[in-house]
Amino acid sequence: MENKEKKVAIVTGSSRGIGKEIASELARNNYKVLINYKKSQRIASKLKEKLISEGYDVDIFKADVSKSKEVDEMFRYCLEKYGTIDLLVNNAGVSLEGLITDVTEKEWDNLIDTNLKSVFLCSKKALNTMISNHSGKIINITSMWGVAGGSCEVVYSASKAGIIGFTKALAKEVGPSGINVNAIAPGVIMTDMMEKFSDKDIMALKDETPLMRVGSTEDVASLVVYLASEKSDFITGQIIGVNGGFVI
Repeated sequence: MENKEKKVAIVTGSSRGIGKEIASELARNNYKVLINYKKSQRIASKLKEKLISEGYDVDIFKADVSKSKEVDEMFRYCLEKYGTIDLLVNNAGVSLEGLITDVTEKEWDNLIDTNLKSVFLCSKKALNTMISNHSGKIINITSMWGVAGGSCEVVYSASKAGIIGFTKALAKEVGPSGINVNAIAPGVIMTDMMEKFSDKDIMALKDETPLMRVGSTEDVASLVVYLASEKSDFITGQIIGVNGGFVI
């Protein structure tokens, strides 16, 4: 692996949670990684320092990926620093729980912009380079609720379902240009977003899962590494669940 030229990856929303693990695993697997964050500068900086101290080539960039100007600036920085972009992981996202009758238009706009519009903006910028290179991979992080729908998570489910449609259509559009587009649909994954759940709640979720456990960020990151590798070159347009059988 040391003899291979390093590829370049951008991972959106990667200062914490699943994104952090994805960025870290890609760095460990011979990628130069641009870690994107929106607010968590201190956390992103700590991650950068840690990975650089371990000998990996990473950098951080602050951008709200729902804003086209900031996306443009992030990709410009990446190209100036690394010269290309081989892999885009669209991971940035927010959740929203509550009855649809209580959701405001502002909340709808914020969630759709963050979860879905960001995928459009970042993919479009990445494709400018990937199409010219006739190679590249885009991996979108959706959710099992985008597949099955979640009660009291209607807006979140809609945004994640949108990513699934986007993934399937884009894979067909850019396949002739040598570009793979896939999505990962995680189930219940232990991140800081799970802190609001009690031990009893988590045990109930385990009981509902055929594999009798909740997932880890490593479960998702290892699949990203595989989909990013040459071993997955004949896989595109797929939505792969990482949910322990919770949704089939």
